[in-house]
Amino acid sequence: MNVPVPESRPEVVLFDVFETLLQLDPLRVRFVEVGRPGHELELFFARTLRDGMAYSLAGPAPPFREVAAEQLAITSGHTLSRDRIDHVLAGFAELPAQPDADPALRLLTEAGIPCYAFTHGSAAVAESALTGAGLRGSLAGVLSTETIRSFKPPARVYHWACEQAGSAPERTALVAVHSWDVHGAVRAGLLAGFATRFEGGVPGTIQRPQVVAERLDEVVAGLLALG
Repeated sequence: MNVPVPESRPEVVLFDVFETLLQLDPLRVRFVEVGRPGHELELFFARTLRDGMAYSLAGPAPPFREVAAEQLAITSGHTLSRDRIDHVLAGFAELPAQPDADPALRLLTEAGIPCYAFTHGSAAVAESALTGAGLRGSLAGVLSTETIRSFKPPARVYHWACEQAGSAPERTALVAVHSWDVHGAVRAGLLAGFATRFEGGVPGTIQRPQVVAERLDEVVAGLLALG
C-alpha cells in the first residue's frame, strides 16, 4: 500500500519499545559478565532483527527469544553456555527508560490520546521492563507481534496493531527511532513520527514520515499539531 495519508492528528499512537522507549545499552554489561566484549551487543541485536524479518518473509516467525538466543550463540562464536545466554537475554526485562520517553507519554496522556507499546518481543518481558522503567502506567496496553508470529515491518503487522487498538490505520501513528520501522508504518497507511536521536537523520531510502524531530517528546508534539 502506498496511499498518501491525510496529515490529521492521530487518535492512537503506537510506540516501538527497544531503543525507542527503553535503553538497550545496559545489556552491554551482561555481555561483559559472561565473558564477551560489550561491542557485540549491536551485532547481536541487528542479526536478531534481520533473521526475525527473514523468517517473517518466509512464513510464521519463531518467538523473539528463540531468534535472539540463536543469534547470541552465533555472535559469540558458540562459546556461551545456555545459562550464560539466558543471563544476557534476561536483561531485556530490566531495561531503563529513555530520557525522552516519559515526557512523550505524558503529552499524550494530557491530550487524552491512548498509546500502546508495540514490540517484536514477548509481551510479558516488555510489560516487566516498562513497569520497572516507570512507563507502563502511561500506556493503554502492550502489543506483541509474537501473537501473529511475525516481526515488523510487513503491512499486516501494523494493521493487526491498529485492530487491537480499535483505530483505523490512517488515524494511528507509529513512533520509533528506527527508520525501517517508520518506513513500514507509512507504507502500511499509518501516520508516522521519526525520532532521529538514534540514527542522526532521515535516510533518503525511506518514505518520509509526517513528523521528524530529534526527541520523542518533540515528535509527539508534532503529531499533536497535525490538522
